[in-house]
This record gives sequence, C-alpha cells and structure tokens, in this order.
Amino acid sequence: MATRRTKVQGQIRGKVQDKVQGEVHTRLDRAAVRMFAANERMNQMLIEHLDPAAWEAKLPAKPACKVRTIAAIFTHMHNVRCKWIRLTAPHLKVPTQLNRAHCTPVQARAGLAESAVRCAEMLGEALGGGGGRVEKFVRDGWAQPWPVGVEMLCYMLAHEAHHRGQLCMLAHQLGFPLPIEVTSGIWNWERLWKECGLPGGPGG
Repeated sequence: MATRRTKVQGQIRGKVQDKVQGEVHTRLDRAAVRMFAANERMNQMLIEHLDPAAWEAKLPAKPACKVRTIAAIFTHMHNVRCKWIRLTAPHLKVPTQLNRAHCTPVQARAGLAESAVRCAEMLGEALGGGGGRVEKFVRDGWAQPWPVGVEMLCYMLAHEAHHRGQLCMLAHQLGFPLPIEVTSGIWNWERLWKECGLPGGPGG
C-alpha cells in the first residue's frame, strides 16, 4: 500500500512539475518575442532620427579600413542575425543579407525588420517548450552550440545593445548626435511596448 501511494504521489508531482515547466516556458517564449520586438524598435528609432549625412561618414582621425561606418554596423547586425537563423533554425526562411557598401537607410530598416521577425520566430520555437525544431543555439560556425535557454536571448540582445552603443557614440563623434528624445527613448520600455503594439507593458 505504501509503495503504491509513493508511486501515485510521484506521478502527481511529475505532472505538476511538467505543468509548471510548461507554463514557465510559455511565459518565457512570450517575453522573449516581446523583448526582441522592443529591441528592434530601438534600432528603427536610431535610423529614423539619424542625420542622412552620418550614414556613410567616416572619422578622419583613424584609418578608414579600421572603423566601420554606421551603415556597415547596421548591415553587420542584420547579417549576423541571418547567420544565427541559418545555423540555428535552417527550416525558417533566412532573410537576404545586406551589402554594407551599397545599403541605404531604407534597405537597412526593411532588412532589420524582416530579420527581427525571423529571430522572434526562432526564439519562440526555442523557448516555447513545445518540442520545436530549435534545440541548439549556434551563434557562429566556430562556436560550440548551446542548449536553447535564456542565455540564447541574452546573447542576442547583448550583441545588439553593444552595436547600438557604438552607433550612438559614432554619430556623436561625427558631429551628428542623435536627439535626446531618441537616446533617452530607447530606455523608455513602456513606450517601446506601446509602439510595438504589445499589451500590458514589460512584465505584463
């Protein structure tokens, strides 16, 4: 009798744990997709308000070959996303890469918007806990694959935030500083959520 009771209790605990884990995965899936959408809104804001003269401008103080232009940084961000998708979720449609030498602000905005959607789909599959086809995060061909988890999301966001910082500083150094409403606005997550059409705000 005691053995049977212990077995039943174990089965109940297992079902409860599975349900809790499923709910956690669902919340993480939803949060990851929303966070990446807000992340992309930040990128779009920068391009929207960037002086066109800054797009391909170069700093005169350093060799041109050693400093990326703002255009090159944005195309790099998009092309790295394409690599993540190609290596991690090849079943998804991989966006076309951008050419840093010829990319316009309009093309960059369109490309980033498309790759952001694909990255959100990839994150949704990876963190949804629904047995999706994304089981490993491969950030580069030389890199050790990671089991999918919150580290994947953090890595992707950190890469984008790093380059946004470069962009803001480079625009300032070039003499085309972004408006304070923009540099402050990328920290106003409640507003970003609204502009992305996301209900409830962060954590909602």
